Amino acid sequence: MAALLTGAVLLTGCTAGGTTTDTSGDQLLTIPREDMGTFSRNFNPFTPNAAPMTQQAVYESMFVYNPADGGTTPWLATEWAASEDGLELTFTMRDGVLWSDGEPMVAGDVAYTFMLQKELLGGFDYLDSVGADDDQTVRFVLNRPYSPALYEIGQQIIVPQHIWEEIDDPAKDTNGTPVGTGPYTEVDSFQSQSFDLGKNPNYWQPDKQKIAGIRMLAFAGNDGANLAAVNGEVDWAYQFMPDIEKSFVAKDPEHRQFWFPSTGSMINWQLNTTKAPFNDVNVRKALSMAVDREQVTDIAMNGYTGPADCTGLSGAYTTWTDADLAGSCDWTNHDVDAANALFDKAGYPLGADGTRTLPDGSPFTLDISVGSASSDWLSAATIISQNLAEVGITATVDSPDWPTVVASYEDGSFDTGIVWSNNAPTPYQFFRGVMSSETVKPVGEKTFENYHRFASPEADALLATFAASSDEAAQTEAVNALQAEFDAEAPVIPLFAGPEWGMFTDIRFTGWPTESDPYATLSTKSPTTVLVLTSLEPVTK
Repeated sequence: MAALLTGAVLLTGCTAGGTTTDTSGDQLLTIPREDMGTFSRNFNPFTPNAAPMTQQAVYESMFVYNPADGGTTPWLATEWAASEDGLELTFTMRDGVLWSDGEPMVAGDVAYTFMLQKELLGGFDYLDSVGADDDQTVRFVLNRPYSPALYEIGQQIIVPQHIWEEIDDPAKDTNGTPVGTGPYTEVDSFQSQSFDLGKNPNYWQPDKQKIAGIRMLAFAGNDGANLAAVNGEVDWAYQFMPDIEKSFVAKDPEHRQFWFPSTGSMINWQLNTTKAPFNDVNVRKALSMAVDREQVTDIAMNGYTGPADCTGLSGAYTTWTDADLAGSCDWTNHDVDAANALFDKAGYPLGADGTRTLPDGSPFTLDISVGSASSDWLSAATIISQNLAEVGITATVDSPDWPTVVASYEDGSFDTGIVWSNNAPTPYQFFRGVMSSETVKPVGEKTFENYHRFASPEADALLATFAASSDEAAQTEAVNALQAEFDAEAPVIPLFAGPEWGMFTDIRFTGWPTESDPYATLSTKSPTTVLVLTSLEPVTK
């Protein structure tokens, strides 16, 4: 890894002291990926193992939603409209957009993309049909009113029909030489620990391709990626860094900044409700009260975010949060005495030796699964384990690599784990992902949400009410009721709102989003990354 970083320094023109030795116009924007020790040349946007930047730099969507300011930027589409009955959505595609191979992008590509997406990954069950009225107009016909559809459809990346219809097995093809509409589509070089993307020669915004390209570096954890950032070997990083003011900013305060808005996913401690005793709401709430969230956020998260409350909603949904409910929470407050009392009441007594037992007399033990690469979440799991010891429960932190952990989440074999939640423009997808029966799969059958496998009939009805309405007051009422249901059932144990990590240096590139100019998030894994890539300018001297 040291050799790789040395090479990156020489190629990008940075030095460990954070100064620049090359300010020419062919500089590559260098970004670490902290959760991938190696890269595979896979630019298939329909696979979970696609290389970084596939959906941020190679392919684009019809619009870009920015959670940092709640705004929506037209992208491949210039405008869109819904019918009065909510059963049709019409998008007008931007004229003059070419694929990177020079072929025109047309509305038929959009229709084909949705057909392929449904075939390969499912979803969009509310779509009755998608068709191109002409080369610039695509019409979506819904089988029922579904208000979240606009954001889901608008944010779907679009692929070229003339390329993908010739692929024998789109689900397995690695798409090693991608054709997209994004600003950086050309795979100039590819190694297992780094790859370069060059300019799309036919990009529809050539005046916004001011950086020469992107270099991605692979790291098997936060520590290596942080070292690269501290040493000035990367321009933009998205990962947890302890004491960032001292360890990163102080090295060059004139040029280094960070911005961590709490608009990311809610981070939850999820309990597998197909297993006893986690199927008992009293146990879930007692476990929650045993957790010292102040300690978790202050120590594990370095104070970059704050404790969650019983609404379950992160900082992305401040306008939706029921303030009265949030102010009356009890089971998300740290209260060891109340936790012990609830455990006792639920039939899980504390023995004379200080060990809490299950109804059959066996010790109350559990595992907490979290990927070994995430030092912040490992610290959070360790603190939770220590907190549980105070109520007589032995918790073991299980930390293999992330693919192993995620596989156990997906097939339902895990015990408990620290997990991210759905994050979307409205709280609908969050509550659907933690309480809807539509998202529950049997143990052994793979799922990509609701790993804890919890369903609430009351939540199903409220979600249906929200989806069927476009009236803001009716939607607010439904979301308030969903928060109340979340409070009653504790389907997951919310810990803290995930910060959108983002640190950068402006030595070589300027134009970064900040708290005072939140035109995008600084997350390199976000769809808003394309806004950053088309806003940055190289420093020239």
